[in-house]
Amino acid sequence: MAASAARPRTSATTLLQRYGTAFVLLLLAIVFTSQNSRFLSFRNLGYILTDVSICGIVAVGMTFVIISAGVDLAVGSVLGFAAMGAAWLVRFSGLDLHPSWLFALTTALGLGAAAGYIHGRITTTLNVPPFITTLGGLSAWRGATLLINHGGPIHDFDEGYRWWGNGSILGMPVPVVIFAVIAAVGWVVQRYTRYGRHIYAVGGNAEAARLSGLDVKALTRSVYVIVGTLAGLAGFLLSARLGSSEATAGTGYELRVIASVVIGGASLSGGTGGVGGTIMGALLIGVLSNGLVMIGVNSYYQEIVIGLIIVLAVALDSFARRRG
Repeated sequence: MAASAARPRTSATTLLQRYGTAFVLLLLAIVFTSQNSRFLSFRNLGYILTDVSICGIVAVGMTFVIISAGVDLAVGSVLGFAAMGAAWLVRFSGLDLHPSWLFALTTALGLGAAAGYIHGRITTTLNVPPFITTLGGLSAWRGATLLINHGGPIHDFDEGYRWWGNGSILGMPVPVVIFAVIAAVGWVVQRYTRYGRHIYAVGGNAEAARLSGLDVKALTRSVYVIVGTLAGLAGFLLSARLGSSEATAGTGYELRVIASVVIGGASLSGGTGGVGGTIMGALLIGVLSNGLVMIGVNSYYQEIVIGLIIVLAVALDSFARRRG
């Protein structure tokens, strides 16, 4: 009797974990629409999706990191560093680079990948916990970003460069299209490839994965290269969207990115989560931020709300583990 009585509670908890984010997202949309009819307008939805796409691209990479039982606190700083490095190359290097966007994109991707590789190498070779490694990276890459142009912005990009942030493909903003492609690729890799299964194995039990013949260190390095590369891509898109690379670009993004993954159902202990959930988490934060502004709530409260949601998401995960 006791065992049978416990099953419904466990089932309800599982359903809450699986569909809770979607339910909250729907509830928020209803509440914000009731307070401001313009919330569901095509124009506002475009703003939300474009805003979500920048963080969402990085969040796809962070999903792999957190599934592997890691974390990257430096993604915001890497984003800013890659954007500034790419902008400096096309504006002040003295080289005749055409098209400028191609060299900027390649540079941003390369700088992001290099930063991610450094994080992964330090973590696996020196056995430094990823929290400490990337916490140091958060400060170091921000300092490097400030050095590139002495803390000043870089702007005056050509039309081809700015198109990547403000153009459209079949009526959809370019950053949204790129986010959709990255999310689809990430979902397929995480769900249907051997590499995706190996990342889950590392996050579930790294020692068991090693004894099974997996190269745990190489897999660990790879997830940091992925998130670093995607941070570089996001930095390029953000600078193209704003028409300027700022030394402070990406500040605080690590909070939104990690929150998107955790709210989407990933466990900070590793071994669980997915890109689909991360997309829902990113949309929830985007809807929440936009909706609060539209109903006149001070934007400073957004950080408080997001912080509380992270705590609640982790508490739910801990509760589900105990019940399971």
